[in-house]
Amino acid sequence: MRRRIPRTTLHRRVTAAAALVLTAGLLSPLSTAAAADDPVPVPISDHCEGQCADILPPGANGSATLAEILGNKLFGTQPAHADDQLGPYDALSSGYPALTDDTLTNFFNDSSFGVPDDQVGSVTRPRDDVTITRDKKNGVPHIKGSSRYGTEFGAGYAAGQDRLWLIDLFRHIGRGELTSFAGGALANQGLEQEFWPQAPYTEEDLQKQVDYIKSSGGERGKQAMEDAQAYIDGLNAYRVKSKNGRYFPGEYVLTGKIDAITNVGEIQPFKVTDMIALASVVGGLFGNGGGGEVDAALSLLKSQEKYGVEKGTEVWESFRGRNDPEAVTTIHDGTSFPYGTKPKDARGQALPDKGSVEGEPLVYDRTGSAANESTKAVAKDPVKAPKKLKPLQGMYDDGVLPADLFTDSASKKGMSNALLVSGRHTASGHPVAVFGPQTGYFAPQLLMMQELQGPGISARGVSFAGVGMYIQLGRGQDYAWSATSAGQDITDTYAVQLCEPGGGAPTKQSTSYMYRGTCTPMEKLEKKNAWSPTVADSTAAGSYRMQVFRTKYGIVTHRATVDGKPVAYTALRSTYRHEADSIIGFQMLNDPSYVTDAASFKKAAQHISYAFNWFYADSRDIAYYNSGSNPVRADGVDMSLPVKGEQAYEWRDFDPADNTAAYTPPAEHPNSTNQDYYISWNNKQAKDFTAANFSLGAVHRGNLLDDRVKKLTAEGGVTRASLTQAMEEAAVTDLRGEQVLPEILKVLRSKPVDDPQLAKAVQQLEAWRKGGAQRNQTSAGSKTYAHPDAVRIMDAWWPLLVEAEFKPGLGDSLYTALAGELSIDEAPSAGHGPTGSHAGSAFQYGWWGYVDKDLRSVLGQPVRGKLGAQYCGAGDLGACRDALLASLANAVAKPATEVYPGDDTCKAGDQWCADTIVHRALGGITHRSMQWQNRPTYQQVVEFPSHR
Repeated sequence: MRRRIPRTTLHRRVTAAAALVLTAGLLSPLSTAAAADDPVPVPISDHCEGQCADILPPGANGSATLAEILGNKLFGTQPAHADDQLGPYDALSSGYPALTDDTLTNFFNDSSFGVPDDQVGSVTRPRDDVTITRDKKNGVPHIKGSSRYGTEFGAGYAAGQDRLWLIDLFRHIGRGELTSFAGGALANQGLEQEFWPQAPYTEEDLQKQVDYIKSSGGERGKQAMEDAQAYIDGLNAYRVKSKNGRYFPGEYVLTGKIDAITNVGEIQPFKVTDMIALASVVGGLFGNGGGGEVDAALSLLKSQEKYGVEKGTEVWESFRGRNDPEAVTTIHDGTSFPYGTKPKDARGQALPDKGSVEGEPLVYDRTGSAANESTKAVAKDPVKAPKKLKPLQGMYDDGVLPADLFTDSASKKGMSNALLVSGRHTASGHPVAVFGPQTGYFAPQLLMMQELQGPGISARGVSFAGVGMYIQLGRGQDYAWSATSAGQDITDTYAVQLCEPGGGAPTKQSTSYMYRGTCTPMEKLEKKNAWSPTVADSTAAGSYRMQVFRTKYGIVTHRATVDGKPVAYTALRSTYRHEADSIIGFQMLNDPSYVTDAASFKKAAQHISYAFNWFYADSRDIAYYNSGSNPVRADGVDMSLPVKGEQAYEWRDFDPADNTAAYTPPAEHPNSTNQDYYISWNNKQAKDFTAANFSLGAVHRGNLLDDRVKKLTAEGGVTRASLTQAMEEAAVTDLRGEQVLPEILKVLRSKPVDDPQLAKAVQQLEAWRKGGAQRNQTSAGSKTYAHPDAVRIMDAWWPLLVEAEFKPGLGDSLYTALAGELSIDEAPSAGHGPTGSHAGSAFQYGWWGYVDKDLRSVLGQPVRGKLGAQYCGAGDLGACRDALLASLANAVAKPATEVYPGDDTCKAGDQWCADTIVHRALGGITHRSMQWQNRPTYQQVVEFPSHR
């Protein structure tokens, strides 16, 4: 039985700004704690009893005046509470082996509710009905309101105090206006050109989404929008006060918004539609999934071209790995949750004709510094800066964010991990959880830590800055929750047949298409941006116009011919036009009268529409639910490849007016309660739940967690400290060294290695593997690894090894196409992840599973879900060994200066520095680098000893 959501009810959606919306008919009655009239609040109780902890580096304070920015640049000083969580977070990498429950607070904050009287650092009362109390240690805002409006007003005010510049920055990113706001740096151009086509909206579109929640969300929807308005009112109150008081963020001066001497200028007022724009950014980064079907089709055609249709399809499917039987899964008890299964006889496929695919142009009418399209250089025209601002000149010349921040978004940039163990296997008999979102490292962080206490709200944790009316990941009075990006396929590609309104012959450039038998004009959406040089960004004046075409089947991404007829390929995301519908879900998660146990938590999570894995722990239960608006596809449609844009192949009950459809019912989503343990690191959810991309194979970073937690659970007596140790050990381990190197060494050792240099290299690799294959300092502050030569060899060798193993068999063309689908490597020192280089997150996407399967096959070991052929040495062990040794010789010859070429942070050849985490500065404050850890940015360690 599939659920149909009518247009007259609120469609389920989620972003990091919003979480679940129930249809009017499904909405539970609004509890007294969530009613529009302020009720008597549910008494605040804290059942953690000192056993909940959290951390979010670098610090709570993400705002700095111009004087503070200058102090940081000239003298290295930090604003209060800007970096006081960086040290404890960093120290865990060296301190975890000796960790105990009693020493956890050396590395985490006590996340108990409230602030003890002797720990109060400051108290702000922006209204009579709310106080913002900040603790001495970390400066976290604890917001307590006597009215609902006051509580949310306080949340907005505190957000202004801690993240005003960041919120302003991201609302402009969400609107596709980054260059106009922050400057025309190439990275800024690239970022807005990547993001805006994914979520292009007019102001009317944004307002319509606000109105939709108000009109279709029942009482909870109305309350949510009242909360949102109160939050915006508080944010605007701080905006005005800080401007008038001249303690606003200094970035407004450096980007030419406000004159430092006269105070002339303005911080533009915030409005509720800004939250929709912000929500689209967060959802696009962390909650999307699927898409890319045109590229998949091209790689399939390359395989068919090499091997023939039947064999080529078989080979391609083996690399695609829709349901790899060897993939690590979150639900590991064998329960099947079929989704997106490849149809036996696919219908409506729309594969492009060879050589016909063209990307859709985006940028037009270039002027000034944008006149010549370039990805390497842009004209500079530095302004004459006052002497005191000279040290800050050009701080945004390389952009405020990486240009590829949104490239493939969540489906290609892994976020977050979770480890939960049932009370049946813990020392206390209560569940233990260590979990959090891996959202990259920024200064300030995208996330903001806070506590909210008011009528209908009782929670502590983090929210994405600018949409923090509710805690999005954190803890309630007797429960905690977190999420990981799931990335399942909620985006499809349609091939719409092009036409000419007058009946003429269409071309690939035609701007009308056939929709249900009628030649229909595409809707043109435009965004015009212009910039001038500022102190912060020296890019010379320039401008351009971005343009996309929108159809009822989504946004045009490519043009091609199919069977000789011109088509436009469009991307349709199930959450498009519904960026903030899910706000009610976070409202529920923060409501102590709604979430009372695992069942009510899962009930809430069922209505989150972005692709997330949700985890829950209280004193009795652990639970898991995979959320997402998974569209019900027409029979015979293969979601992994483009499909014809015809009614027969549309999503069930598809209504383009508001982009609604039928969605798979909650019971069909991977979900579980009280499994012995759960792990998630953006891995496969469950048996038969089809992977949205090529990455969920036989070796995954999830194996680093699963192996350790499985062992802990089997031994029993799990504690908060031992589960944290398992997380941290995985966080400093090289996936290739632990999971794939053993097979590689078996091949190499199948005969004695005679060459002395290669024999030494093999011995070094073996010693590293035996020592745990770690990339961790020998001791705190040593800045060197225990096996630096082995790590260098592996970093140099892996891409050479993969090429030597696969390229001869696949051929240049197919190898290149498959490498485009799944990157070869993702080592810590490589440029990847949400912040580019020095990103922390690593080892999610790579060919480790392919290498592992192929070498086991060559070695004659059992392999489930084999590749379509044997590639290393064409299946001959001796030839395979020779190929690997030849590539190893090339790797050994590479000096450290070539393997680690250096950048603005590190000297060439500095291995440890190349791996380090650097908080990408979004504003004027920078921080020291940290030892590499593949770990959540915000992290909780929880064990509730009691329940309401």
